[in-house]
Amino acid sequence: MPITVDDHINVERRGSAGVISLKRPRAINSLTIGMIRAISSALDAFEHDPAVATVVILGEGDRGFCAGGDIRALYESGRAGTPDAQIFWREEFALTLLIARYPKPYIAFMDGVTMGGGVGISTHGRHRIVTERTRLAMPETGIGYFPDVGASWFLPRMPGETGTWIGLTGADVNSADAIFTGFADIQIQSDRLPELLTEMAELSLSTGSGACDTLFKKYRSEVPQGPVEQNRALIDRVFGFNSVEEIFSALADEPGEFAAQTHSVLSTRSPTSLKLALRLIREGAKSASLSQCLDRELNACREALRTPDFYEGIRAAIIDKDRTPRWSPGRIDDVTRDMIEPFFSSTEHVKQMI
Repeated sequence: MPITVDDHINVERRGSAGVISLKRPRAINSLTIGMIRAISSALDAFEHDPAVATVVILGEGDRGFCAGGDIRALYESGRAGTPDAQIFWREEFALTLLIARYPKPYIAFMDGVTMGGGVGISTHGRHRIVTERTRLAMPETGIGYFPDVGASWFLPRMPGETGTWIGLTGADVNSADAIFTGFADIQIQSDRLPELLTEMAELSLSTGSGACDTLFKKYRSEVPQGPVEQNRALIDRVFGFNSVEEIFSALADEPGEFAAQTHSVLSTRSPTSLKLALRLIREGAKSASLSQCLDRELNACREALRTPDFYEGIRAAIIDKDRTPRWSPGRIDDVTRDMIEPFFSSTEHVKQMI
């Protein structure tokens, strides 16, 4: 079966392991539409190849696994009014669903920076490996967007309100908290990943996913409690409310550095994005499937292209790089329910793209 070729993706078989390498290290392997298509094509080919027992996805370079989607390209598409941004999201979300349903063991090496779309191609897989270098985040509220790639499915299913904290603040979590919250399964030292991959290449199809678990335990390293786990009780108290205004008010009443830092971070985020993200998370908690959440997120993507904060956030982050976005509206109280409602009004389905 031919595999779609892209300059930023390397696809190979090492023994019984199908290996997909992201090769855009200068951009921390940020995903383009060509990369999405190449990964999807490789997964289709590996699924039907009887010689492939497992599939591994990893990122090249020293900085990280994958920093997300190419938001500059999305910005330019939205500004120009081309369909490229919507095509990207449809195919990215279809890939998310493909990974979640993949029949063979799918293993992600989440080494270093793993954010946004990088979470989409890792945390939905069957085996998720972090390292001591992992910095994981869903940082979208900081660029006038919202956590996507199925975040409204997995964030509300994390312990207590930790997923709400992660989704609204966009703050980094380390490997320990990635495991605690459910982004990942196990930590393995980064310098041992090549050795692990060599052993994985010797697994047979008949051994199944259990053999992977046994092998990973051999390489496993222990992790201490992370800051999110340590502050779980505070997070549950503050982020259990269903309005952003109540969350800010509860934070103001909490003593300590963690609460103060959280309040400070939230204050820099797009007010519209905060309200949108919270509603998506609450709606996701009531949803029956990942597919339903992806449908809802895809609809919200289209509306995001019509809002000023999406462009302002990306401008401040990567175009002008002044890190001072001017949100519109600029105050939480000025974001009305009527402003959020259009994000939930369409009916396109991700499953139709597969």
